[in-house]
Amino acid sequence: MDFLLILTYTGICIAIFKIFKIRVTGISLLTAVLGGVGIIGFLLLAMNYNHPFSKDARFYFNTTPIVPAVSGLVIEAPVQEASKVKKGDVLFKIDPTRFQAVVDQKKAALAEAEQGAKQLVASRMTAESRLAAAQADEQRAKEAFERVDGLNRPGGAVVSQQEIDTKRGLYLTAKASSEAARSEVERARLAETSQIDGVNTSVARLQAELAAAEFDLEQTVVRAPSDGTVEQTFLRKGTMAAALPLRPVMVFRPEEPAIFASGFLQNCAQRLTPGDEAEVSFPAVPGRVFKAKVIRIQGAIAQGQVQPTGALIDPEQIKGHGRVLVAFEFEDDLSKFQLVPGTTGVVAVYTKHFHHIALIRKVLLRMGAWKNYLFSDGH
Repeated sequence: MDFLLILTYTGICIAIFKIFKIRVTGISLLTAVLGGVGIIGFLLLAMNYNHPFSKDARFYFNTTPIVPAVSGLVIEAPVQEASKVKKGDVLFKIDPTRFQAVVDQKKAALAEAEQGAKQLVASRMTAESRLAAAQADEQRAKEAFERVDGLNRPGGAVVSQQEIDTKRGLYLTAKASSEAARSEVERARLAETSQIDGVNTSVARLQAELAAAEFDLEQTVVRAPSDGTVEQTFLRKGTMAAALPLRPVMVFRPEEPAIFASGFLQNCAQRLTPGDEAEVSFPAVPGRVFKAKVIRIQGAIAQGQVQPTGALIDPEQIKGHGRVLVAFEFEDDLSKFQLVPGTTGVVAVYTKHFHHIALIRKVLLRMGAWKNYLFSDGH
C-alpha cells in the first residue's frame, strides 16, 4: 500500500508539474518530496491509529479433554476420529469386572447390616425382658432380706446372723444383676437408635459405599458430554485408560459456534469500541472480504495475569507487551464457505474517527485478499 500511495502521489506531482508548467529544480523537487513524505506519513499514521488492522485473527473453539473417572482396560471403542456423536452416545467402555465385584460385595454387606439393624430391635426387647426378670429377682431378694432382718430386732424372733448375711448376699447379688441388665438395655437402646436421618449408621455407611461403587461401575461406560465431534483419539480395544487429568485419552469438540477474535496493538486501544464496523479477509477464501462488527473487547491482557506461587514476580520473564483481544460477529453469511474452526484471517476495524481515511484501509484489505491467490507451497 505504501508503494501504491507513493506511485499515486508521484503521478499527481507529475501532472501538477506538467499542467502548471512548473520548472523542475532542486527546490521544487525537494518541496514535492517533503510534501509527499508529510502527506503520506500523515495518512498512514491517521489510518493506523483510527482504523486499526490485525493479522492475528482466528476462529477460536473449545475442546473437552476426555478423561475417564476410573482406570481400566478398554474393551470397546466404537468411535473413531472425526466421528460426530450425540449427547450420551458411548465413546468407549472399560472392563467392569472388578467394579461389578465391588458392587456385589457392598450389596452383600448392606444386606447383612440391614438384617443386623432388625436384630437390634429384638436384642433391645430381649434385654428389657431380662431387666424385668432381674428387677423381680431383686425385689424378692430385698423383701426376704428385710423380713429376716426384722425378725432379729428386739421383740422379734431370733434369727441367726449367718442366715441374715446369706439373705443380704442374695439381695446384693440380685441388685448387681439388675444393674447389669439395666446397662444391657441402655446399650441395646443406643445401638438401635444410632441413626442418621432415620437410618442405622452402619446401614447408612454401607449405602454410601454402595453408591460410590455403583458410580465407579457406571463410569466404566464413558459417554459424550454433549453433541459434538471426536477430533482425536488413539484408543483401541486393549488400551489401558488411566484416570489422570494430565493424560486425556480423547479430544472432544462440543457442537457450538467458534468465536472469531483478533489481537490488536495497545497503541490503538482508545479507538476500539463495541459496535464498530469491521471487515475480514481469509487466506482460505481468496479475493473475498466479509463484513463484521465488534461485539466485545476483552477486559484484560494475558501478560498481566498472575497466580499465587512460592516465588516473586519477575518482570523479565514476561515476554511481549501483549495485545488487546477483540471478538467479532459476522454480518455476512459464511455457511457456504469451508471455514473450519481454527481458520486464520486478517481484520480491519473502521471507527467513527477520520472515517474518510478508512477508504485507504479498505483498499489495503482488498489488495491483501487478492494476494491470497498467490502462494507457492508444493512448487
